[in-house]
Amino acid sequence: MSEILARRLTGLAALVAAVALIVQVPLYFVYDGPPPDGNVLSRLLVGIVALASLVVFVTAFRELVKRVSPAHEWMGSIAFATGLVYATVTLVSMGLEAGAVIAADRPIDPTIDVSGTYILYGSISRLMLALFLTALGGAVTRTGLLPRWTGRSAYVLAAVGLAFVPSLFFGNDPASFYAANGWGTTALMGAVFSYWLLALGVCTYRSAGRVAPAAGTPAALRN
Repeated sequence: MSEILARRLTGLAALVAAVALIVQVPLYFVYDGPPPDGNVLSRLLVGIVALASLVVFVTAFRELVKRVSPAHEWMGSIAFATGLVYATVTLVSMGLEAGAVIAADRPIDPTIDVSGTYILYGSISRLMLALFLTALGGAVTRTGLLPRWTGRSAYVLAAVGLAFVPSLFFGNDPASFYAANGWGTTALMGAVFSYWLLALGVCTYRSAGRVAPAAGTPAALRN
């Protein structure tokens, strides 16, 4: 894979993941009480698409780091591994929610009723995402493959995410900001991450136009 293709694939995957996450988050706030099954299953389906795109993003990012600076490939590998774990943990959480909703004979609120997702969406996800963002920020700042703001903002988001890791000690009220499944721990952090990912995707995709094509690169990839 050429550097140009790696940049375009990384950027495009980030854009798809970000847009899907941006669509998903508001669906959690449409209903005051237990939402209808259609709402829950729709937002989970959108989330599955987002996380599938995130897997492509972290894989392509590792390849991009390898192309730009082989000496820092290990940082790209850490970002890939932790990003993959984050996506897997969140997919498991979505599977638990979907199963509970499908099996229930009445509308339920899976953010409360499915206790197995509390720290999967909360503390575990926040820690894995913080590790991912730290590795991504380190790879970007050390290799210069993207503007400095991308790496610095990744560090800031990682620090904020780490601050939510102890939230598992603060109950299970989703209306609480700092609960294990609180709106700050889950929805707010998810929204912030999605908009950051959108900006990163745009920046990464556009950066492909500033890379000189390697000898032998097909003309279709040069434009």
